[in-house]
Amino acid sequence: MPTALPERPVHRSTEPRAVSRPGRSPALTSGSGGAAVRIGALTVCQAALMVGLGLLITGPAAGIWPLNSEDRVNEGFESLRNAGLNDASFMASEAGNTATVIIITALVCVGLILIPRLPKWREAVFLAVSVSLQALVFLVITVSVDRERPDVDRLDASPPTASYTSGHTGAATALYAGLAVLVLTRIRGPWRKVAGFLLLLVPLLVAVARLYRGMHHPTDVLGGLLNGSLSLLIVGRAMMTDGSSPAPAPSNAMEIALEAAGERSEHVPGHTVVIVNPTVTDDAERDTLRLVLEEHGRHSVEFVSTTADDPGGGQAAAAVRDGAALVVVCGGDGTVRTVADALAGTGVGLAVVPCGTGNLLARNLGLPLKPADALAAALSGSPRRIDLGRIEGDGLPPTRFTAMAGAGLDAAMLEHTGDRAKSVIGWPAYVVAGVSSLRAPRMSLSIRLDRGPVLHRTARMVLLANIGRVQGGAALVPAAEPDDGLLDLAVFDPHGPTGWLRAVGILLRGRSKPPRPAAQSSFPPADGEGTGTAVEYFTFRRAELRFAPQQPREIDGDPVGPGRWLAAEVEPGALTVLLPSGSE
Repeated sequence: MPTALPERPVHRSTEPRAVSRPGRSPALTSGSGGAAVRIGALTVCQAALMVGLGLLITGPAAGIWPLNSEDRVNEGFESLRNAGLNDASFMASEAGNTATVIIITALVCVGLILIPRLPKWREAVFLAVSVSLQALVFLVITVSVDRERPDVDRLDASPPTASYTSGHTGAATALYAGLAVLVLTRIRGPWRKVAGFLLLLVPLLVAVARLYRGMHHPTDVLGGLLNGSLSLLIVGRAMMTDGSSPAPAPSNAMEIALEAAGERSEHVPGHTVVIVNPTVTDDAERDTLRLVLEEHGRHSVEFVSTTADDPGGGQAAAAVRDGAALVVVCGGDGTVRTVADALAGTGVGLAVVPCGTGNLLARNLGLPLKPADALAAALSGSPRRIDLGRIEGDGLPPTRFTAMAGAGLDAAMLEHTGDRAKSVIGWPAYVVAGVSSLRAPRMSLSIRLDRGPVLHRTARMVLLANIGRVQGGAALVPAAEPDDGLLDLAVFDPHGPTGWLRAVGILLRGRSKPPRPAAQSSFPPADGEGTGTAVEYFTFRRAELRFAPQQPREIDGDPVGPGRWLAAEVEPGALTVLLPSGSE
């Protein structure tokens, strides 16, 4: 059910206002910076503790039980050896090998930065710093504590470091237990506990393998487990919890924060309707967005959810009928498209809050990709009119698009990308699906732009674009701008590996905006089967495309069914969007 906040009286405070992140409130947060200083100081203490324990184990406590029984433990493991256990222990030991740990850490950190919709910088740094500090403390220990390796037959070559502590075990603890922390705290799903348990099991298997292979005393592997765990605790405490122990938030913390925001901000007249896609926007995100609106004086707010039967258009049309001064849309490109379609030509302002996988319109309008930051930037900016594309085809009733529509390879890629894959790995899921679609046969294509002659081409895919950039910063249609009164057409027809390399090179270089043809004579030749170029660009106000055989089609990232033709035209300045000041 829609929920609305009543109008509030105007409050004008003369007190200085603190600068804070959008959607953050003292009622909800606490803690301070200085993470690097805390990590450095505590790491020194960690090294001192580990060295002290090592000197105690090799010195005064060496003859005390159970330390005086360690040799019998190593001899017991030696007596259990057989070919199968030797192979199993080798694989377990390799999980903590220096090269293995470095490679896995690097791959995970790169993945945390590149794969999610929003780069997980904090998580990547947490893992990299934990593994690195464990290694640094390990080197300090081996220099300070000299301990001989067990007097048994060793299955591995002895490295130049001392037996205390086990470097394999410490590195495995920092890496795999660190991954377990990320899985258990940052990932949702019923399988996360199983994955976390299996990751926590790896350091224990490495520790047992090092004992079995005769490389360490029991206290050496215990020291490795302690060293890796302390590194995780220190770095995690400083980076993952902001180094604070906040008191439990009161049950009405959000109400307190909203009240405080309302008192600090000046009232903006008019009613705001927030249209949210519930599949990508949870209750916590809604509360944060409501707080951002309160902070910007938007006190009369109504939240409505999209449904499978009405993905946003009906809600937006109702908002216009009810006199809304502003519509906020929270969802992916498909939700944004349906809302924009309903708002076209009404003059009602739209604030785009990216919550999907692609978020192409938000990227090209210069909006932040964090929902609260995007909303704050829009509310702090000014209205700007952008173009929309109007499109129709066989079996496709007229509708509008904000970003891109197309046929061929890109539409097939979108058809083959499952919702599960998008939620797990983000936009790279499109790349995986695209590879599986590369063998699709090219289409025969006829193009008519405005009143020009019919052009004949072959193509792997065609794009009708209102914007140019896609995920990863790639400029598929470099000249496309959302406010130039034109649409752009890109025809992709690479032949073989060399053609694909040429196409990639063109996309990486980008290109200046091609001039719009002034007369029919300035169009490329109308006869033949194309120019042989890997990528060809045109600009137009109206385009008619016909292709054979029937091709998959998409509009703003949503497959719309196969067909044999599309017609598109530009609607200049049809949509009013709130954009950050200074955005181009």
